[in-house]
Amino acid sequence: MSNFEILYRDSGSAARRGSLTTAHGEVETPAFIPVGTVGAVKGITPRQLEETGADIILANTYHLLLRPGVETIEKLGGLHKLMAWNKPILTDSGGYQIFSLSPLTKINDDGVEFASHVDGAKIYLNAQAATEIQNRLAADIIMCLDQCVPFPCDYSQLKKAVERTIHWAVQCKQAHANNNQLLFAIIQGGINIDLRTYCANELVKLDFDGYAIGGLSVGEGGDNMLETVSHTAPQLPEDKPCYLMGVGTPAEIIAAVKLGVDMFDCVLPTRNGRNAFAFTENGPLRLRNSAHIEDRQPIEPGCDCYCCKNFSRAALRHFFNVKEMLGPILVSLHNLRFYQRLMAKIRKLIEKDEFTNWARKNDY
Repeated sequence: MSNFEILYRDSGSAARRGSLTTAHGEVETPAFIPVGTVGAVKGITPRQLEETGADIILANTYHLLLRPGVETIEKLGGLHKLMAWNKPILTDSGGYQIFSLSPLTKINDDGVEFASHVDGAKIYLNAQAATEIQNRLAADIIMCLDQCVPFPCDYSQLKKAVERTIHWAVQCKQAHANNNQLLFAIIQGGINIDLRTYCANELVKLDFDGYAIGGLSVGEGGDNMLETVSHTAPQLPEDKPCYLMGVGTPAEIIAAVKLGVDMFDCVLPTRNGRNAFAFTENGPLRLRNSAHIEDRQPIEPGCDCYCCKNFSRAALRHFFNVKEMLGPILVSLHNLRFYQRLMAKIRKLIEKDEFTNWARKNDY
């Protein structure tokens, strides 16, 4: 029996509305996954996060391995207990850190050695270790170890990363030993269409629970990203969830949903929130601007988030100017709720078969 069910399809595009069953509950798709890299979404309590409408959150294997360590997490009752989150959790494998921490890494076909960004200690991660650690963390969805490369990247390096990603995926599948977890593979290949096809075809043969499109949002630009997704998504099984990692802006999410993507994660709602940048249906607001000195409006009239129901733009501007931590918290809350409202709207429009027409007129 499949863990993923497609409930509705949009007749004008590849968009679909589905439900993904995990050990800790259902994830309604298309879904946006807030990022809690080290076990918490920055500045946001789990109760607040649930109130935004989030079904699932993301944590990172590499960072949790460093601090507090997998043994400590087990002694504290597991990752769900540590995070005080009883809904689904997805853990990334650490493959993205091969890219983001590249000056601190040594990589070969067997795995990767990190010099810890915290204290310089040597950390070795290979496919088997990344899987076993995630098995012990007991997240609901775990990711195969992959090699994410920068953009631009020469062909030989890109091909080598694809071969490693496939090789490691085989090892992850063999090492996976927790039947309560779904294991997703990650398609790599940069913006090279042939390598994306090759990687997708090889990983589909291995029959994973879901498939992610990785290695994007690393400098290739929005057009290249969407062209790559447009090519890659149709290569993946219809009956498995498609997850676009690290994306993105509201406009990018809408465009990718049209291409058949079911899941997204991105740091933008909270990172931008901490920098006084608020998302709205009418475009972004920069709350440090002097135009908001006496502005009594909420960030977005009609928004049902705690921030918009209680605070004016003027108050938020003041909090940022005096470096009061409440400012970043409130705008992060609004942005997280904005993303969940957007996803709920997308799901409803697909159910009504009105998504494509709406998307043509709404690029956010």
